[in-house]
Amino acid sequence: MTEVSPIHPLLLSVVVPVRNEVGNVGPLIADIEKACQAVAPFEVIYVNDGSTDGTQAALTELAATRPWLRIIRHVESCGQSAAVRTGVRHARAPVVATLDGDGQNDPAFLPQMVDTLQKGGLQAGLVQGQRVGRKDTGFKKWQSRIANSVRVRVLKDGTRDTGCGLKCFRREAYLALPYFDALHRFMPALMVREGYHVLHVDVRDRPRLTGVSNYGFFDRLWVGILDLTGVWWLIRRRRRVPQIVSEAR
Repeated sequence: MTEVSPIHPLLLSVVVPVRNEVGNVGPLIADIEKACQAVAPFEVIYVNDGSTDGTQAALTELAATRPWLRIIRHVESCGQSAAVRTGVRHARAPVVATLDGDGQNDPAFLPQMVDTLQKGGLQAGLVQGQRVGRKDTGFKKWQSRIANSVRVRVLKDGTRDTGCGLKCFRREAYLALPYFDALHRFMPALMVREGYHVLHVDVRDRPRLTGVSNYGFFDRLWVGILDLTGVWWLIRRRRRVPQIVSEAR
């Protein structure tokens, strides 16, 4: 990988929230490294969200031979949205991509998503992955389908699958969004609220290699309803996005 320097700044930061995924860390990092050669120089930021297994030790061992791999550790688990935010705040590239740490999101789509974002111009704030060929159980797919259907009807965000962890966005655009738990599931609607365009890329879903899901689906009914109501309120309260035509000196 090209060494980071003022002449060759980082092009991409990949943020991976992870909790108790010791068996998935090595294979996924290898896949990310292979995929990101097309967008070098890059960095990968693993946010260890309070793991209690061997995840931290596995990451430390891998980082010893990979200068582009950075590790941030939460003392206790704070949830997926908090882990993503920690990673984005520490990211050094203007473009950030996220994917889940269980290996189900295929990093091979990262170059396409970065390219889609760049071709979309500065008004493109987010490229949202949308899964095809879901590998989850029928019950989980049913939960996700119902939740997505309700969300689309209420928020009209034009996205069929906001739960996909594969996202690519401008760091400054993300940091301008109001933060709350479950933010990662409402990013398309909130990006539109800020005046950005949201683009979509169909991505292949993969089976989990080992372990069980640590971050639940959008299946906590009452919490989900409250989140949805809150985002709807935020959108309603944003009447007009300022259009800047000149810069003050």
